[in-house]
Amino acid sequence: MPDITREKMDQIAQMWNARGKGLINHMALEIEEVSTEGVRVRMPFNPDFCVDRDQTLLHGGILTALLDSVFGLANFIAIQGVSTMATLDLRVDYLRPVHSRADIFVRANCYRQTRHIAFNSGNIWFDGHEDEEIARGSASFALTRGETSLFDAETREK
Repeated sequence: MPDITREKMDQIAQMWNARGKGLINHMALEIEEVSTEGVRVRMPFNPDFCVDRDQTLLHGGILTALLDSVFGLANFIAIQGVSTMATLDLRVDYLRPVHSRADIFVRANCYRQTRHIAFNSGNIWFDGHEDEEIARGSASFALTRGETSLFDAETREK
């Protein structure tokens, strides 16, 4: 895959943010790093996502939704001409309790693709503790390619 230009990174970020709805918007995700190796995204701490009285235990479903969304971003970066995608399979291994009030990071990459399927892997950790994974995931996505790709349409217009 060719190097990613700043312009392309900005376009992908705008498209990804524009498509975000509901929970994903509430997560207030921030794209920290984009490269041909994958993406790193920050999710600021949000007490609404906690399930305990002290508001330090993050609900596992949030981690699953976070991985799913960031895998989608990694696919848009790695694969040209994707118009839509659907999660076929998503597996998350929860490696330790998610007790903290720190921001969360997720790193994801698309490590293989065929014409119709993309395969991803990723991991999650708390800010300042990159060496202590709290979850790890993998997924596969069905891809639809074509002229309806928002990114491709915006690129052609320029």
